Amino acid sequence: MKKISTLFLISAFMYIFMLSACGAENTAADPDAQSSENVPSSEYPEETGSGSYGESQEANKEDSSASEEIETAAVSESEQCLISVSFGNSSVIYELNGGSAADSLYEMLPLTVRVGDYSTNEKIFYPEQELDTSASPLAQAGAGTLAYYEPWGDVVFFYGDYNENPALFELGQAVSGAEQISQMSGTITIKAVV
Repeated sequence: MKKISTLFLISAFMYIFMLSACGAENTAADPDAQSSENVPSSEYPEETGSGSYGESQEANKEDSSASEEIETAAVSESEQCLISVSFGNSSVIYELNGGSAADSLYEMLPLTVRVGDYSTNEKIFYPEQELDTSASPLAQAGAGTLAYYEPWGDVVFFYGDYNENPALFELGQAVSGAEQISQMSGTITIKAVV
């Protein structure tokens, strides 16, 4: 009976998660009005660098197994959330990671914004609203990372290596067109890939 109820709960959670995965598209009246040309001139700061017995123990094992299955399902579902960043005749496809900041960005789509150069390894833009970083992983990969730098409120397209930073949150990774990131300039369009 416990296994049936556990399976039911897992199924219900997966259904609810699928309905809310990646958020709903925002149908802003004028996406062209969302642009920014502010590009800061300073660099990012450096990195600072009870068990039960008997029947209860068996129930804890089942709960732990059910939690692992739910986490695996959540990761699998988030892997399917793709966005396209288009500029000129080029585009880069990113796979969002399902964190709260990635979901916040996804809910703003479609976006048409101005992208600017920053340093020698990234392009940036400022979204209209701050992203929710409460349940987001820190950015730790290299080139091809899509990230959010919380202190400045900018979204970052990395095309080179970078230093990890406790305020730099990963949104996703480029899965196609990563070699084009360094060529981004001017107005870009970001939309969901359906």
